[in-house]
Amino acid sequence: MHPASAPVRRHVPSLLACAAALLCSTGLVEAAPRVLKDWPAVKSLVAADPAMEARIRAIVAGMSLAEKVGQMTQPEIKYITPEEAGRHHIGSVLNGGGAWPGNKREASVADWLALSQAYHEALMSSGARTPIPIIWGTDAVHGHGNVRGATLFPHNIGLGAAGDAALVEEIGAATARAVRATGIQWVFAPTLAVAQDARWGRTYESFSADPMVVARLGAASVRGLQGQLGDSSRVVATAKHFIGDGSTEFGRDQGHSQVSRAQMINVHGQGYYATLATGVQTVMASFHSWTDVGAKPASKDYGKMHGSHELLTVALKEKMGFDGLVVSDWNGISQVPGCRDSSCPQAIKAGIDMVMVPEDWRAFIQNTIAQVERGEIPMSRIDDAVTRILRVKMRAGLFETSPRQSAVAGKPEALLARDLARRAVRQTLVLLKNERGALPLAQGKRILVVGKSADNLANQAGGWSMTWQGTDTQNADFPASQSILSGIREVAGAATLSFSADGSGVDPSQFDAVIAVIGETPYAEGVGDISPSSTLQHSRRYPEDLAVLRAVSGRGVPVISVFLSGRTVYANDLLNLSDAFVAAWLPGSEGAGVADLLFKNAAGQVAHDFRAKLPFAWPSAPCVSAKSQPQFKPGYGLSYAKPGTVRQLPVSVRSGGCDVSKELLIFRQTGQGPYQMHVGSPSGAWPNRGLGSDLNAVLEAPAEQPAIRVSTTQINTQQDAKRLVWMGPATFHIGSNQQADLTVYPAPALVFDLLPEQAPQRPVRLRMECGPGCGGTLDLQRVISALPTGQRHSLKIPLACFAAQGADLSRIGAPFNLTADAPFAAAFAHIRVRAGAAQEPDALSCSQFSPAP
Repeated sequence: MHPASAPVRRHVPSLLACAAALLCSTGLVEAAPRVLKDWPAVKSLVAADPAMEARIRAIVAGMSLAEKVGQMTQPEIKYITPEEAGRHHIGSVLNGGGAWPGNKREASVADWLALSQAYHEALMSSGARTPIPIIWGTDAVHGHGNVRGATLFPHNIGLGAAGDAALVEEIGAATARAVRATGIQWVFAPTLAVAQDARWGRTYESFSADPMVVARLGAASVRGLQGQLGDSSRVVATAKHFIGDGSTEFGRDQGHSQVSRAQMINVHGQGYYATLATGVQTVMASFHSWTDVGAKPASKDYGKMHGSHELLTVALKEKMGFDGLVVSDWNGISQVPGCRDSSCPQAIKAGIDMVMVPEDWRAFIQNTIAQVERGEIPMSRIDDAVTRILRVKMRAGLFETSPRQSAVAGKPEALLARDLARRAVRQTLVLLKNERGALPLAQGKRILVVGKSADNLANQAGGWSMTWQGTDTQNADFPASQSILSGIREVAGAATLSFSADGSGVDPSQFDAVIAVIGETPYAEGVGDISPSSTLQHSRRYPEDLAVLRAVSGRGVPVISVFLSGRTVYANDLLNLSDAFVAAWLPGSEGAGVADLLFKNAAGQVAHDFRAKLPFAWPSAPCVSAKSQPQFKPGYGLSYAKPGTVRQLPVSVRSGGCDVSKELLIFRQTGQGPYQMHVGSPSGAWPNRGLGSDLNAVLEAPAEQPAIRVSTTQINTQQDAKRLVWMGPATFHIGSNQQADLTVYPAPALVFDLLPEQAPQRPVRLRMECGPGCGGTLDLQRVISALPTGQRHSLKIPLACFAAQGADLSRIGAPFNLTADAPFAAAFAHIRVRAGAAQEPDALSCSQFSPAP
């Protein structure tokens, strides 16, 4: 049950109180407030200080334009030195996921602090009339996740299941101490998304489908992170991503939201009203766009959030009364029409105060100064932005203290809050099923542990853990952490425990119980999205989990499944093979917290019972819609004190995806299942090499120079594109052993973003393959050569063009096979087949392609 400090009420909410009917219909949700007709005025606990305002006005009046624009600029630490930051009067730096001091993953607390102090000293000795301290921001979304040895807490989805505001506040304070120990003063958290589609790869960053839970826990997170502003053991918090990032169509990250203004105000705004009232000092703009489908007489398009004056300035700053700073997301300005990474007067005029421009910060400063001088950006807007930045820095006490003067500066012990994290894990686990007395387990029993995630701290921690996606890590990257397997050994005893990751080589019948630790592997934004061409069926994406349960179930021994995931998924087949099933979400670094709930204590008593409830509905089918009935409703959760029965569940297997009439996603930051990337020889003279999730690869022909270089770059957002440089004849191939029927898409086109770097001088053959000897090939040389280099373009190629060249669109296995020769270099991103795109005005015609040689 929810703690007494977090009361809930039973009622059937209106559409405005719960936007997604599947996720919110019936069940436990918090009482909705009155329905708002407009953005409300919000009174912050942090009041304006007249003396501070006068001081800020005096500083701004004495600043040069270059100093002001420098204050508005936020590069990434990999791309700017302290000396450069001082010379250009930079206002802020950030470290992206996977960026460390000196690019050393093992960087110590002292290393982090030293770099922060170096930035500070560079700014304070910059020669400005009034030196202005720098502020460093980081994505510490579940603890100080980028720092080796820091405690990692459960992600927000688990904290939403716990529903305990006091716990969230404690975690915020512990995270703040860890961050300030490394000299960093600003955290890009909490996320206030009201997630509506579990296919979204950031669902685990959302507390709940109930906007009032998001509001309550979001406010608690801000209280914990910020504390009393100026406290050197606390940080500046960020409310993100403004606004409605959890409402996009298909749950697509950085996608398009189509909800009414009433829903945006009453559902997706609740977390912002609560956190602004609590005194949050910064708001981060969202990547996505919004169309108000309830506007009369016609829908109203607000466009990209980064470019919306009506939302960032009118709604947030004027109507709500927010007086802190608005920061953009990673190169988010480039998605505003007419903008690029290094230039976007539209976003600044819309209300962005600090621009996160990780790499192209020099050009951004030059361009912005020129735009102000030409009158494209009013000086009044620049002064307002700088005023807001200085206000936040002064309120945070940065003018009075250096990073080294924090109360916790340089203290490694400040990274640790293991007891708190273990308690948090216990409070977040949801018991979905417990049949035939499978749980709790008595100590001293013979236990077999299976599953790929039992001894895998990366799977346990999820995204935003040491690296951006949470991938490319090993257990050694998480010292002062404990895997679930290790936690079970601690609680149950090691003498009677055996482990087999895949269930092979052991006889389950020789044990008293089997614990299977299974689930998703790490992901973060973009990569973590489940495309409309796939489903929420977990076993289709992770067949090894179904295999390991089949290996151990039905042997006369109870099977307890501990399921790690960043969302609710369709898992009826796994539930049927399990006597007990625990939704453990992404628990973080303390695996013993899981074991605490599975076992009785040494005295044979239940010391810890399950108390968490589902924050989102658990789906009953591979594909869900607003009319679907969930398998388990929000607010569902069993306990030892209040058991329940889950009978054999029907299992539906869907061979195709969901929403197939809309789009087939092929590549978005990586190959989208079931598609994989390869590079190879056009003639097959040298073998294909699978790229997998490699960020960089070089294909070499025997006794020859490299034929193609493949690296990760950016076209739209961080790490979203593959940069291909041909050094000779080579093929870049995206395909699958499964064939797709593309005839189900009306008027389809192959759509992808392209940034040419060097125009091709030889044929560029793009082929769709439908099996041996089956396919259609188009030569893109003429089309690409006509495009300006260094600029982003979106190409739409009707599939009918491939069909005219022999492709059978009913059985396409490789939808993107690109063969070229040197010299040619270009980056490719967001490759998909989209319904209706062939009929759009900017679609290419088949006559524009040269005959394929």
